[in-house]
Amino acid sequence: MTRLSSNHLLGLKNLTAEDVQLIFETADNFKAVLNRPIKKVPSLRDITIANVFFENSTRTKISFELAEKRLSADVVNFSSSSSSVSKGETLIDTVNNILSMKVDMVVMRHPAPGAALFLSKNVDAQIINAGDGTHEHPTQALLDAYSIREKLGSLEGKKVVIVGDILHSRVALSNIYCLQKLGAHVAVCGPPTLIPKHIAALGVQVFYKLQDALDWCDVANMLRIQMERQETKYFPSLREYSMQYGLTMEHINKLSKEITVMHPGPINRGVEISSEVADSEQSIILNQVENGVAIRMAVLYLLAGQKEG
Repeated sequence: MTRLSSNHLLGLKNLTAEDVQLIFETADNFKAVLNRPIKKVPSLRDITIANVFFENSTRTKISFELAEKRLSADVVNFSSSSSSVSKGETLIDTVNNILSMKVDMVVMRHPAPGAALFLSKNVDAQIINAGDGTHEHPTQALLDAYSIREKLGSLEGKKVVIVGDILHSRVALSNIYCLQKLGAHVAVCGPPTLIPKHIAALGVQVFYKLQDALDWCDVANMLRIQMERQETKYFPSLREYSMQYGLTMEHINKLSKEITVMHPGPINRGVEISSEVADSEQSIILNQVENGVAIRMAVLYLLAGQKEG
């Protein structure tokens, strides 16, 4: 297979396992490019990409921008705080104004779930979802799964636990879809108030005790608490959360096996993960950041190829 089954990347739910494998194989090639002295290829020389971010982002935005520039695309950056959106302009008007400047692709982050899908149906450009509310964050899930594949060789039969604020996390949902497509077993762990009520319907195991989850898993993906998405208090205090669900070397040392530790970032050191664990041999957090550029290059390259076909 040499083509993706979709002209957009809106979420992992709609991708096939073959799509994911194609993205990984393409990322393998780009990873080799990134390790060369000249890290640029002319693949997207005639493509203009707009990065449209309606929410703050540092890592994802920089990673996409770097991926676009490594592929020699022309890049337009748009931030809603300094735009007409703050004057009441609608999403479609904003993006159509950008498209009238002859943009081919839009990478968008938006606080409303479904915003990327809505846009894909209403504007004539390829849309890449860089996070829509609490819904999905497909490129993060792809780079997470790619990083596990790189470390463990394959995802088939591997046990991955996602720990933390599952209720507000778009990373968790995309990861669940992606990992299951690749044959991994997925569990979630966190306080009952931060676990969605019907998550077991997705075929996911639920743990409420961190040590039990660690005993079960091969990989632990630690999520931060999303304070900015919480209107009410879901647990007594950060200190209390950290005592119950913060990953420390003490937890790791109790295990009779070695596990791989991940984090999508930004890390709240001392809350969901101790500095000692984040910087340990088991951690592949920096590999995730590096792989993010290769995965995003792969997605941009494959989608650009769809348009020509």
